[in-house]
Amino acid sequence: MRVLTVGVFALAGLIFFTSFNTAKGTNIRTDASLLKLSDLIQERSHNNKELEESNSGARDDVEALAERDDGSTKAEDEKLDGLEKASGTKKLKGEGVSVTLDDAPPNATAKLPGYPEPQPNDLVIHQQDLQAVVNALWHGGAEGIKVMDQRLISTSAVRCVGNTLILQGRVYSPPYKITAVGDPEKLKDAVAASPEIQNYMLYVNAYGLGWKVEDDGAVTLPGYSGTVDLHYAKPVN
Repeated sequence: MRVLTVGVFALAGLIFFTSFNTAKGTNIRTDASLLKLSDLIQERSHNNKELEESNSGARDDVEALAERDDGSTKAEDEKLDGLEKASGTKKLKGEGVSVTLDDAPPNATAKLPGYPEPQPNDLVIHQQDLQAVVNALWHGGAEGIKVMDQRLISTSAVRCVGNTLILQGRVYSPPYKITAVGDPEKLKDAVAASPEIQNYMLYVNAYGLGWKVEDDGAVTLPGYSGTVDLHYAKPVN
C-alpha cells in the first residue's frame, strides 16, 4: 500500500513538472471562446464590412470633389464615367432579376421514386451552384450583378467553405440571393438554359434544395467599394 501511495505522488509530481515546463509561466488552459473559430471569422467579417462602408464614404467624397471643374473635357469625363460603369464601382439602376438558393431541410429525404436517400453534401449549396448562377446571368447579358449585398467586379471570387460563402473578405450563410440588372427575359432564359443549373434542379426536385427566380422590377445595385489592388504570389529570391 505504501509503495502504491509513493507511486501516485511520484506520478502527480511528474504531471505538475510537465505542466510547468510546458506553460513557461503562461496559462495552458485555453479559453473556450478561443476555440470558436466561427466567432473569429464572424468578427473579421463584421470588421471588413465596416471598413468597406468607410471606404465607400471616402469614395463618395472623392467623386463629389471630382465633379467640380477640374479642367477636363467633356469627352474625358464621358470616358471616365464609362470606365467606372464597366468596372462596377458606380451604382447601377435598371430592371432586376433575383435568384435565391437555399439548403434543403436537415431531415430531407428523397421526394421522387428511384432516387437514393441523400447524403449530407446533397442537401447544401455548393460553390459550383452559386458560380453557375453568376455565369448564367453574365451569359444572359447582365449589366451588373450583386451577391447578397456586394457588387461583383472582374476580380471577384465566389468561394464556399462548407456551406458558408466567403466573398471579398466577408462571410455569409444561406439563403443566398443573387441579383442582376439587365433584360429580365434574357436573364431568366439564360438561367433556365444553363446545363449546370439544370443539374442543380435535379437536386431541387429530388431533395428539396431551395430555388426561387423573381422579377424585382426597378432595382439599384451598389457600387463596388472594396480594394481594386491585385494580390498575387511572388517568387522568393
